[in-house]
Amino acid sequence: MEAKPYLQEICFQRDIVPSFHSYPFNIPAISSLSTLKFHADVTFIVGENGTGKSTLIEAIALSLGFGIEGGTKNVQFQTHNNGSQLFKYLKTVKSFKKPSDYYFLRAESFYNVATYMEDLDYLVEYGNKSLHSQSHGESFMAALSLKLKGKGLYIFDEPEAALSPSRQLEALAIINKLVSQKSQFIIATHSPILLAYPNATIYQLDESGINKVKYENTEHYMVTKYFLNNHHEMMKVILGDK
Repeated sequence: MEAKPYLQEICFQRDIVPSFHSYPFNIPAISSLSTLKFHADVTFIVGENGTGKSTLIEAIALSLGFGIEGGTKNVQFQTHNNGSQLFKYLKTVKSFKKPSDYYFLRAESFYNVATYMEDLDYLVEYGNKSLHSQSHGESFMAALSLKLKGKGLYIFDEPEAALSPSRQLEALAIINKLVSQKSQFIIATHSPILLAYPNATIYQLDESGINKVKYENTEHYMVTKYFLNNHHEMMKVILGDK
């Protein structure tokens, strides 16, 4: 029997939600949520700003026992009380076998995790080098290439935030290597580069709810392709040139 996906699906316990008129339950993608099944290798969650993708990925991570700032499950601290309560209403359906490695990479709070690790003087698994002595992108790559060991369940929230296009390509190669080492990824992203990972499941969040889409039908792909092919004309329109 195949161990993956380690996280098979989440079920939204709608019957115990106190109200669908308050955040985050009033977000269309959340209010329409029932169950969400995950690919054994890579699942992407995409959507425009405000559609709830980071809210959802945070809730998935918290329902698995991660701290809100990210890191391993042992990293449990909170610098701001700004998380939603969605995780309390999610039921997780897991594999018979647990992963041996876990990590929640959250772009907006990775600086805080880096500070926490330095305060503990525990950087051996990040290459024994200060994460703050590196650029934001370099510290992200250190986490990806050194900290993640394989046979893992990895939750990422906008990992491309600190990565150049070439580094995103490097990140894809690392993700693929870890997938070959029996890892599972669930990633919220805006990156059309990361979204190109072959055979991944892509869920798009919008005003109609949550829908499974093909890569070529994501707004990220279509807008980027059109812009690159028509950038002169688009810049004239955007800048109001005649």
